[in-house]
Amino acid sequence: MFKKLAIFFSLFTVLLCTAQSNKLFDEATAAYNSGEYEKAIGFYTDILDDGEHSAAVYYNLGNSYYKLNNIAESIYFYEKALLLSPNDEEVKTNLSYAQNMTIDAIDTMPETGLSKLYKSVTGKLTFDQWAYLAIALIIIFVLLYILFYYANSSTLKRWSFIGSILALFICIIAIVFAFIQRSDFKDLQPAIIFAEESSIKSEPNAISQQVFVIHAGTKVNVLDQLDEWNKIKLADGKTGWIQKNELKLLKDF
Repeated sequence: MFKKLAIFFSLFTVLLCTAQSNKLFDEATAAYNSGEYEKAIGFYTDILDDGEHSAAVYYNLGNSYYKLNNIAESIYFYEKALLLSPNDEEVKTNLSYAQNMTIDAIDTMPETGLSKLYKSVTGKLTFDQWAYLAIALIIIFVLLYILFYYANSSTLKRWSFIGSILALFICIIAIVFAFIQRSDFKDLQPAIIFAEESSIKSEPNAISQQVFVIHAGTKVNVLDQLDEWNKIKLADGKTGWIQKNELKLLKDF
């Protein structure tokens, strides 16, 4: 009896939290449409504080900050939206608008044709989506193999066998892509610069030589950390040390 009550209250709590989040989202959208962008930001932040993370919330936060001309914040939340929905063209478009308003124009290191092809294929889905695809394909493989085993028709046996082998082959590819995407995701620690101007040092201390300067809204990759300093790398390959409080990591959820 106690176990049933616990399950009931757990389900009730989940439904209540979902309803609350939906209400906050509607209120935030209404505030945004009325031009009350700071109010909308407050509602969207409340949703995040409740543990509800979604590409839609991050995207709308990015839009709200963009409307307030807070470019670094808008880029930060657009990038977080892309972490959850990497192929969302609307997010990519708005992100490009925000990036065009930043001071730094950093060239990207050239990639080989093979590297571009690899990223374009594996990047079609997130590692979770590749994993779900692999699970679906292994189920299809099992069902087709059972059909092959019990089918009386030679034609049906032939096509079910071909289908099962094809499903298994694609499943293996999906597993490999999921592993690659997961490895890439763990290796990269992207961050957005929030300080208006950051002096990047050659060593993790304030008295070391300045190697370059970057500004708010620039995206970097964190390579290492030491005390209150982070070693970063730009898209053009430059590296240096920056104080931790001058940037925000994207992978904090």
